[in-house]
Amino acid sequence: MSRPPLPPFTRETATQKVRLAEDGWNSRDPEAVSRAYTPQSRWRNRDTFQNGREEIVDFLASKWRNEQEYRLIKELWGFQGNRIAVRFAYEWRDENGQWYRSYGNENWQFDADGLMEERHASINDLPIEASERKFHWPQGRRPDDHPSLSDLGL
Repeated sequence: MSRPPLPPFTRETATQKVRLAEDGWNSRDPEAVSRAYTPQSRWRNRDTFQNGREEIVDFLASKWRNEQEYRLIKELWGFQGNRIAVRFAYEWRDENGQWYRSYGNENWQFDADGLMEERHASINDLPIEASERKFHWPQGRRPDDHPSLSDLGL
């Protein structure tokens, strides 16, 4: 199965790959998101490790049960060959109504078919007031005219 754009990446194709990943995660559909990864994909997410699509699906399902009203923006940081570096922020609230903005960086490595074989994510959570939120689009894909992280000063 091929998942364009394929490496080696250009600035244009790396930017496209980042936006496709953002769109997938904003769908909050663990099965659909998992199809962007190799069957043996290896992840480090904060202090947990996932190996393979089944663990990725379980992880994402749990994540989105706990991180309610999740909205994410990703931005290309760098790229070379089959690797992409991304910075991101997402907003969510917990079951008690406390809002957070989570900031992070990811390093991605892709196979020749454009599937992600490695993902390394470092993430920090910042409690915020509801009035401090910046991501207000309806849940799902971020509108094309919504400001980027850089535009928002994040």
